[in-house]
Amino acid sequence: MAPAHAVTPHVVLLPSPGAGHVAPAAQLAARLATHHGCTATIVTYTNLSTARNSALASLPTGVTATALPEVSLDDLPADARIETRIFAVVRRTLPHLRELLLSCLGSSSPAGVTTLLTDMLCPAALAVAAELGIPRYVFFTSNLLCLTTLLYTPELARTTTCECRDLPEPVVLPGCVPLHGTDLVDPLQDRANPVYPLIVELGLDYLLADGFLINTFDAMEHDTLGAFKELSDKGVYPPAYAVGPLVRSPSGEAENDTCIRWLDEQPDGSVLYVCFGTGGTLSVEQTAELAAGLEASGQRFLWVVRFPSDKDVSASYFGTTNHGEADDPTSYLPEGFLGRTKGTGLAVPLWAPQVEVLNHRAVGGFVSHCGWNSTLEAASAGVPTLAWPLFAEQKMNAVMLSSERVGLAALRVRPDDDRGVVTREEVASAVRELMAGKKGAAARKKARELRAAAAVASAPGGPQQQALEAVVGEWKGRG
Repeated sequence: MAPAHAVTPHVVLLPSPGAGHVAPAAQLAARLATHHGCTATIVTYTNLSTARNSALASLPTGVTATALPEVSLDDLPADARIETRIFAVVRRTLPHLRELLLSCLGSSSPAGVTTLLTDMLCPAALAVAAELGIPRYVFFTSNLLCLTTLLYTPELARTTTCECRDLPEPVVLPGCVPLHGTDLVDPLQDRANPVYPLIVELGLDYLLADGFLINTFDAMEHDTLGAFKELSDKGVYPPAYAVGPLVRSPSGEAENDTCIRWLDEQPDGSVLYVCFGTGGTLSVEQTAELAAGLEASGQRFLWVVRFPSDKDVSASYFGTTNHGEADDPTSYLPEGFLGRTKGTGLAVPLWAPQVEVLNHRAVGGFVSHCGWNSTLEAASAGVPTLAWPLFAEQKMNAVMLSSERVGLAALRVRPDDDRGVVTREEVASAVRELMAGKKGAAARKKARELRAAAAVASAPGGPQQQALEAVVGEWKGRG
């Protein structure tokens, strides 16, 4: 056998559909190729080509991308949850993945496939790798808190009969913040929905992994990382490696962007950035209440406006194909809003260069859905958050961010009990508190501390690099 140093690991990464999963996979692949002597193939799903094209536009030497054939979802109900659609794509493409892995194993490349690194929503693929004798790891694009709860899900399903929202006591897991049942991932909130058993199955599939690469760092999850290590040392779970924060660095290419030019004219720390991620969607009524609240707050704001939907808070996840190209989502804003807020606010349709915006000197706060990529970007930029979770694990993230230890989110918006809508009065009050109040000042201090900790974590020779060296060392050893 060749000595370990002679092995060039070939890593096959399988991100699940969705820009929030493809982008960090591309970041990880780039680090593995640039700093750890690996080659990488990113395998995406044709069912989401828009995110694939944007996230994989420029890959470094040693990283290539390919796509699995598109599969039909026509038999799924029209109201099928987004998770059901994703899990269906993953399962239906497993034969194609098996063929791809076999072709790599039979190639002339000396490495073949050193490991399969599957996304947090694709652990069903671990069985294929196990069958082929390929080492298998999960790249968990969210946090360790989320993974810990998902690993606990089969036990929760076995020992309870009520809906999560009716659990009499909080769920307390080792090293984790206590979570009320309503804070657990959205698909667990309805036992009758077909996605519920799929999430339980997900928790079992994870146990086929040889290890987990988690997009987190110590300052965000110190206690959770310590508790999980104790469990993995006892053989309860595979080991976890904290390889975050995987965040894109600001680029000078955005300097002529409309948002950046507008921010250049604003005072330091004065602007509230409002964005609900690539998938987050507000109803027509909620969009109007948010607009009225921002206007009433008197604070400067930069708002990325997306098309509203009264049916699905994740309607933007697979793009905005239901709207004509000429349609502008800002046309859904209240009449006269753009004119009345001109000078103090800027509403832009669909997209903004988020990393550059968050790192701009003028930005002092972030209204966020608490998606994990956005959370890491805010922490790395030192920007405090007003938590407005919408779907997936975002409520859980909001609880963590508002905890005393993390403290990135000084406040969390509270929907009206009757309508489930965050009122304009609540928006205005929370925005003023974040930007000018005592809680906001405390969150700004904590955000600066997290920015420093994130810089330490991702510095050359730092914890991120050490964690990746450890896991790559394992891959080389297996080679």
